[in-house]
Amino acid sequence: MSEQLAKELQLEEENAAFPEVVAVAEGPFITGENIDTSSDLMLAQMLQMEFDREYDAQLRREEKKINGDSKVSISFENYRKVHPYDSDSSEDEVDWQDTRHDPYRADKPTTTPRKGFIGKGKDITTKHDEVVCGRKNTARMENFAPEFQVGDGIGMDLKLSNQVFNALKQHAYSEERRSARLHEKKEHSTAEKAVDPKTRLLLYKMVNAGMLETITGCISTGKESVVFHAYGGNATEDKVIPPECAIKVFKTTLNEFKNRDKYIKDDYRFKDRFSKLNPRKIIRMWAEKEMHNLTRMQNAGIPCPQVVILKKHVLVMSFIGQDQVPAPKLKDVTLSSEDMKKAYYQILNMMQQLYKECNLVHADLSEYNMLWHDGKVWLIDVSQSVEPTHPHGLEFLFRDCKNVSQFFQKGGVAEALNERELFNAVSGLNITADNEVDFQAEIEALEKMNEDHVQNHGKKLSMFSSDGDPPIYDE
Repeated sequence: MSEQLAKELQLEEENAAFPEVVAVAEGPFITGENIDTSSDLMLAQMLQMEFDREYDAQLRREEKKINGDSKVSISFENYRKVHPYDSDSSEDEVDWQDTRHDPYRADKPTTTPRKGFIGKGKDITTKHDEVVCGRKNTARMENFAPEFQVGDGIGMDLKLSNQVFNALKQHAYSEERRSARLHEKKEHSTAEKAVDPKTRLLLYKMVNAGMLETITGCISTGKESVVFHAYGGNATEDKVIPPECAIKVFKTTLNEFKNRDKYIKDDYRFKDRFSKLNPRKIIRMWAEKEMHNLTRMQNAGIPCPQVVILKKHVLVMSFIGQDQVPAPKLKDVTLSSEDMKKAYYQILNMMQQLYKECNLVHADLSEYNMLWHDGKVWLIDVSQSVEPTHPHGLEFLFRDCKNVSQFFQKGGVAEALNERELFNAVSGLNITADNEVDFQAEIEALEKMNEDHVQNHGKKLSMFSSDGDPPIYDE
């Protein structure tokens, strides 16, 4: 009696709170005979209930349209507004997210005891049974990497043979390793514009520290580096930052410039630190090499970019140009005959200064690495520059002389020396040869003589003396 009394009291409380809800659920939508429409709350509840029912009916129509006769069906049960205990949904629809049934197992799975087999006589079943192994292999596919698509076998008793499963497993591992390699390559190497995550972090730190105000964009791309323009930030006590800066980001891949190691592995300044097995360290040494070479040139008074700071493979220099417009290369500017002659003698003087005062050979000097700004020539890209005592230093100097001589002879400078005369004028070596082949042979002989002297007496004995005389291979 107490349970019946409790139910009656509960029913009276529900009727007092919602007197017409049951009638709305069972009867028509709205009629003036059995519904009290004077309450705004009641009208809102009725409208919301009807809207929810229409929404659920639309979801059921979408389910039926998408599923059709397919054995694999989808359900929008979680998106329905009304969830009555007597839902209109089909009883045979299964929500696989709420069930604990393993779709890859049989309805009545057979357990394998510790002894490894069940049954007797002809009905014996071991753990190596084809059906049992097939089901286990199918279940093991869930352990593959998430990016490896294994398909949807829900509701199917799938059985994979060992051969197929092993092939899929090997393929999944290969794809996982390949994906890891691609991800690592993307993270640890520079892309087309040389801004990988680590480089971006270095640039962000420079901006946050106030060294740079803002980075405007890319102004030049090359085989070894990419150059960005930036506005300088606040100057510090020990460092003067120019109003416009050039940020040279060296590419951390060797794919486009694989022969750069020959410029650095025989340079005594970096010989002990060179490691061909660590490309990232080579790039940092490459950037450090350009910084040291620019510092030598700046101390000698040669027009070149001023070094601001070096951070790993990012070198910040003064910008040669104005208002984000870089100075044109010598190959792109049209000069008068007087300016061309003036530029030639400037370059001749700079090559002699570079050789005798800076003890350097540019090793890549051409009209592509010379800028015309404020009526004079500026030298850039000296990361590959080496000292004359380098095993191939004189060969690099002769190549520079050849490029310079050919450019100015084509530019109409009558006073331009040929490559052999220019080589002797820069180096101070009086090599007399009638043709280019014999000239290069004598250069190689001098390099061999100098290399033997370095190995026997040490590198310092083969350097220049204080008065700028030629090195020991003139003996």
